Amino acid sequence: MSYQPVVLITGAARRIGAEVSSLLHSSGFNIIIHCNQSLSEAEALCEQLNRARQDSAAIVSADLCDLHSINNLAKQATEKWGRLDALVNNASSFYPTAVGEISESTYDDLFGTNLKAPLFLSQACAPALKEAQGCIINMADIHGERPLTGYPVYCMAKAANIMLTKALAKELAPDIRVNGVAPGAILWPENAAELDERAKDIIIDRAALKRIGNPQDIAQTILFLIKNSPYITGQIIAVDGGRNLIS
Repeated sequence: MSYQPVVLITGAARRIGAEVSSLLHSSGFNIIIHCNQSLSEAEALCEQLNRARQDSAAIVSADLCDLHSINNLAKQATEKWGRLDALVNNASSFYPTAVGEISESTYDDLFGTNLKAPLFLSQACAPALKEAQGCIINMADIHGERPLTGYPVYCMAKAANIMLTKALAKELAPDIRVNGVAPGAILWPENAAELDERAKDIIIDRAALKRIGNPQDIAQTILFLIKNSPYITGQIIAVDGGRNLIS
């Protein structure tokens, strides 16, 4: 069994997930890097972390919309070093779904990554987390409470994610703490959700701090919730530059 604390991070290969992986690693954690389609990025990150500290990072690939894969991910993650101290449910699909064009497949994907996976992965990891008196961090969103035009299914899934966090905090207490982080504008979205410059300016103007954040803002909050907040559970912490202050 490892003497280092171990964290499983979903969607850990790139963007916010990679920043969280790097910060937690530098803070003494061994990292289970989950990926699905970003294997090359996961391999590069894993190699970097293992160069910094030998046998401190590993990769597990899994489709988070498939229950068998979710359970296998939990099994591999807990067996790698014989313990699991934290689970970060970071992976998330994000793209628009215009009413009138919503398909069952997009519904299943958005609810799968944002709700199904955090629920069933938390359930599968709970025995190991209980033994470690560990914690779960879910990636929520400010738009789980404040709907974003053009993204009804995503917002619904994140609203359910917020309730999942609070419900699991109650169900898994007192052995496992469960909290959520709700980012505002941290990284601009990609692909189908990409924004033009005017849309970016509007978003920045709606934040009290009048700027976007960066992935380290999220990573530092997650580190705090895991290592330095033993009496916090069932909370959703908005990291949004004060977006929630402005109507």
